[in-house]
Amino acid sequence: MQELNRQTTSTPKNLPLKVMQFGGGNFLRAFVDWMVQVLNQETDFKGGVVVIKPTVRGDYQVLKSQDGLFTVVLDGIRNGELVAERTLVDCVQDVINPYSEWDTYLELAKNPEIRFIVSNTTEAGIKFDVADTFEDNPPKEFPAKLTIWLYHRFQHFGNDKTKGCILLPCELIEDNGTTLKSVILKYAEHWNLERDFVNWIYTANHFCDTLVDRIVSGYPNDRAEEIRSEMGYEDALLVAGEYYHSWVIRGPELVQNELPFKLTDLNVEFVKDLVSYREMKVRILNGAHTAMVPVGYLGGLRLVNEVMDDTVVCDFVESLLMNEVAKTLDFPDRVLNKFVQDVLDRFRNPLLKHQLISISLNSTSKFFARLLPTLTDYYVTQGSLPKRIVFGLSALICFYKGEFGGKRINLKDDPKVLNFFASNWKEYESNKLKINILVGIILSNTSIWGKDLTRFEGLVETVSENIISIEDNGVLATLKKL
Repeated sequence: MQELNRQTTSTPKNLPLKVMQFGGGNFLRAFVDWMVQVLNQETDFKGGVVVIKPTVRGDYQVLKSQDGLFTVVLDGIRNGELVAERTLVDCVQDVINPYSEWDTYLELAKNPEIRFIVSNTTEAGIKFDVADTFEDNPPKEFPAKLTIWLYHRFQHFGNDKTKGCILLPCELIEDNGTTLKSVILKYAEHWNLERDFVNWIYTANHFCDTLVDRIVSGYPNDRAEEIRSEMGYEDALLVAGEYYHSWVIRGPELVQNELPFKLTDLNVEFVKDLVSYREMKVRILNGAHTAMVPVGYLGGLRLVNEVMDDTVVCDFVESLLMNEVAKTLDFPDRVLNKFVQDVLDRFRNPLLKHQLISISLNSTSKFFARLLPTLTDYYVTQGSLPKRIVFGLSALICFYKGEFGGKRINLKDDPKVLNFFASNWKEYESNKLKINILVGIILSNTSIWGKDLTRFEGLVETVSENIISIEDNGVLATLKKL
């Protein structure tokens, strides 16, 4: 079978470089590059991507040997229907390794058409290292490499404000664009770069905070042979992911004008406030995950899509999101409804074998971050307890018993947390504690929950009743009464 390259696919390399991309891993290829491909196909964007190797390990030799070509396979549920999409991405025009091609990397700074800079260098990638010097070829940290590149651009174009860049970091940290800007300015100060350059960074460049979302599973080993036979070529960089995608960008209006996403169906939103969108994602997507794990697992289910196939547990998850979580978020109903339905569709994807036990890692801290804020806000605004979130908390306490129905549960959490639950459940099992005392001890542990949860009126009683019913009748039977 032929190997994928531009000769075997008759794919020319004729796009002007508009995007400089730090990183060529699965996520950026199946997210940013795929989006650039859509922009090129559906608008007059016509932009090429140059991929920069951000770290010393590896050399992106496969991406080079395939002339920047790769295939993205996306599957998922959209409006209740299974969708499958395969795209040959050809927008990557060049690949540069600054560890062996430093001068070539700096020469890019002279290209007047480069306008956008994207990155995904992991959560630890945007940081300052005092050991990096301006003379390093290259320095260790990604922001240091970028600072030197921007300085060369500033020098070459003589402080031209029109030659600044739009920066769209995709690292999963809060205020990623703002953080990247602050680190670049710190390097400029550390290296005593002139004040005019600092002013150019402020006035000519636009650092956008972004929030990205797409599950990219990587090379699909279990169905690669089938896909290869359909494509008719060998693609070592074949990458699979879910169809769902979301890119929320906070930046000036000119960014929206220069990136014509509005002319496509891509799920890209330009907003003035990213905090509320992050909160919506955490409370709905992540909150649903955390609530479903103990409920589904104790109900005999093991995968997320199995939860969605079970009528009782699926109704629990959907009702929790629509009737409880959504009431605590300040968004129009149409936005909330669409987001909830998108999340539920993602959960239904049969090709994403997402294990509940894998999601259960550190469930107590996840409950604190993802569901407790909703419980608190609901209690304050509605004057009552959100019964489904409370049921999820009840199931979580049962889950942290470490066994159910005579079968051991492989819990993973802070040893202190696990020991706390184990010792108190042991006291209860030996009849040294009554259920309401057990629940009171657990809910009052501020080191786990951040506050004394017994202060919520009726919570101890409700959780105790739920646990007794779960222990006696099982999760599914208890849910049906809920």
